[in-house]
Amino acid sequence: MRFLLNIICVLFCSTLSAAERPNLLFIIADDCTYRDLGCYGGEAHTPNIDALCTEGMKFTHCFQAAPMCSPTRHNIYTGLYPVKSGAYPNHTFAKAGTKSIVHYLKPLGYRVHLSGKKHIAPEEVFPFEYSGKNNNPDMQVISQFFKECKADNQSFCLFACSNEPHTPWNKGDASQYDAANLELPPYIPDTPHVREQFTKYLAEITYYDNQVGQLLKMLEKNQLDENTLVMVVSEQGNSLPFAKWTCYEAGLGSAMIVRWPGHVQPNSESDALVEYVDVLPTFVEVAGGNPSAELDGHSFLPVLLGEKDSHKRFTFGLMTTRGIINGSESYPIRSVRNQQYRLIWNLNSEATFTNACTQGSEFQSMLAAAERGDRQAQKYTDKYQHRPEFELYDVVEDPHNINNLSGDQKYSGVIAKLKSELDQWMADQGDKGIATEMEAMDHQKRGRKKSKE
Repeated sequence: MRFLLNIICVLFCSTLSAAERPNLLFIIADDCTYRDLGCYGGEAHTPNIDALCTEGMKFTHCFQAAPMCSPTRHNIYTGLYPVKSGAYPNHTFAKAGTKSIVHYLKPLGYRVHLSGKKHIAPEEVFPFEYSGKNNNPDMQVISQFFKECKADNQSFCLFACSNEPHTPWNKGDASQYDAANLELPPYIPDTPHVREQFTKYLAEITYYDNQVGQLLKMLEKNQLDENTLVMVVSEQGNSLPFAKWTCYEAGLGSAMIVRWPGHVQPNSESDALVEYVDVLPTFVEVAGGNPSAELDGHSFLPVLLGEKDSHKRFTFGLMTTRGIINGSESYPIRSVRNQQYRLIWNLNSEATFTNACTQGSEFQSMLAAAERGDRQAQKYTDKYQHRPEFELYDVVEDPHNINNLSGDQKYSGVIAKLKSELDQWMADQGDKGIATEMEAMDHQKRGRKKSKE
């Protein structure tokens, strides 16, 4: 019966006109801490994204399942959490036979194009139309794509994938930011080098914002803006401590702004818990399809339409350091979060946490400051690399995850409840913790071998 219903749905949707099927435009940054966007209280100048907030809905509790580029993008395009899809290490591959959003939307009458950064494999799982220049969206190709879709009355789904503000921070105008007057996050040791680098990072966020502006103007120029759902996200946090490669709020948290004229209330805000894994089923439902029950994600279309103000009770995250640049031999991290608390489980906490960040010039300047007696630098460089098995944070009172509550007995019930949810999630995903971590590099090798066959 489910099979027959799906066939009927596909046949019905394929007969709809483009005017009845909304277009979908998904714009994603690369290594951008969401709090640094202007509309989320940050210091980056983001006039285009800020304006989009006034035209749509801003999500304040959006999360991804892994704070690294490749697992995150597989997560978005497959609607599956990383261990289930197989794409949990970085520079990785989804399991053979996995379906992506292309397989769901093409039968519904959509052209599905990805322009810019890929970081996904294998091609048979992700048969997008592709374009891009230097890992960034190719604006000329996109302009032609929009013209073609408009002329052909063709519905489309475009993923515009920026490479900014990923390092090296060498785009944009850093002179518009004053290093001496920046307000750094409280967990970032304050050094002159860090401040100077942060201006370059903010400049690249503004560069990304300009890309968003170009895409929105192209929609308007081709008279596609009124029938296009636009979703803008920030991806995982930046490559400074406690963001990318970690399961803290700055690592797993994301901006998400959605504009859909006539459907999403302008200048609205939602604190519903949503995840990147929910994007695929949401897009499928918006397109008139029936999201597969096999997906890990769930459509939050009712939230977008103002029919519901909540979505999920828990969000989940994991980090695999094995197989990344300068990664620890084995430092698996798992996390679960509800509206008030985040629990982090460091499964091999005896090890030292290392990655590309700890190799970088910014972290080295922090270590040098610590050696000179800077207490803030001493505290946070040590906290970054040496952690207890469990960390618990009240994300309402402590959004920067500074005060670990796991040692306070009065939170033992909270920890037990969250740990139970995390254990169940891991079991559902086939996640064996340290054993899964140790299989990461073998999985990368198998994926590369298959991609060459």
